Amino acid sequence: MKSILISLILVVFVACGGTQMVQTPDNAVIQATPPLPPAEPNPIGTTVTTSSQKEIKEVAFSNVQGITEIMNFLASDDLKGRDSGSKGIEKAAKFIEAKFTASGVKPYYASYRDVLSNFSPEAFNMVGVVEGNDPILKNEYIVIGAHYDHIGIVGAVNGDTIANGANDNASGTTTVLELARYFGSMKTNKRSLIFALFSAEEKGLLGSKHLAKRMKGENLNLYAMLNFEMVGVPLRDKDYEMYVTGYEKSNLAEVSNTYAGGKLIGYLPTAKQYQLFFRSDNYPFAQEFGVPAQTYCTFDFTNFDFYHKPDDEISEMDFSHMAAIVNKSIPMVEGIANGPLGELQLNE
Repeated sequence: MKSILISLILVVFVACGGTQMVQTPDNAVIQATPPLPPAEPNPIGTTVTTSSQKEIKEVAFSNVQGITEIMNFLASDDLKGRDSGSKGIEKAAKFIEAKFTASGVKPYYASYRDVLSNFSPEAFNMVGVVEGNDPILKNEYIVIGAHYDHIGIVGAVNGDTIANGANDNASGTTTVLELARYFGSMKTNKRSLIFALFSAEEKGLLGSKHLAKRMKGENLNLYAMLNFEMVGVPLRDKDYEMYVTGYEKSNLAEVSNTYAGGKLIGYLPTAKQYQLFFRSDNYPFAQEFGVPAQTYCTFDFTNFDFYHKPDDEISEMDFSHMAAIVNKSIPMVEGIANGPLGELQLNE
């Protein structure tokens, strides 16, 4: 990420994305403020209503038990922070393979492993597919992604050196695995869905750069790329539950809310101010394909203060919130997958 200068003091940038240095107009960095006290989560299987929104659709599919099982593994000390090319991330890859297989998600390539051409030691994206059920629309693809790597071992904080990466980005990985489980079992999607979990995001979006370039070279007919990043804690004092980076770049937020049945997705001015669109795995797909490719996120610089620190632990996560995000995202993703030709559009 590009450093941002605030009051002439350089601090570590905290954002929905990796450590890639990205050009910004102000050459600056921001730091998150301490998180607010946890709010009472909404019960699974209910709807959320505010004075400014309709009822949001929610499928009773994901639950706290399932979220807990995935998060407890991915963010465990045993994985040593999931650094790309490490033994720890190899354990995560085997776990993802087992989850894809059990969910009825087929390998997109010869295996689930897509070996990176731009990183050493060996690292790989995990890529599965659920073919669409419409004879025409199945030829259009939606990539649903998140990065499953983190930064490994870091400087000690209170004696702890393992950067577990619970929010960044075991939370996004868990969301994608749960969406893969839903569509792999239900197969309600007309368009084909590619579930991609990226390695080496923390090295500069290398996993998504590799896969986007590879798929472009293979002439993939990409309709959209939907990325999930840092969704482990809820937004506070907002009339929406997630935001998308690059809000103004397409009609994705509007279309998402149409299928969600209410204001699930909103606009976070800070996301535009600090150009978060360019700092996560959506960006290489936007570059290569020129289609709507954006990141859904619930980190807003006020609700989480442990970016790239050993304190990014599962104890800081809200599993009820995470299950609700999955259950509210299912109608949204399903609607996008089944919507009419050309519904998603880039803005002029």
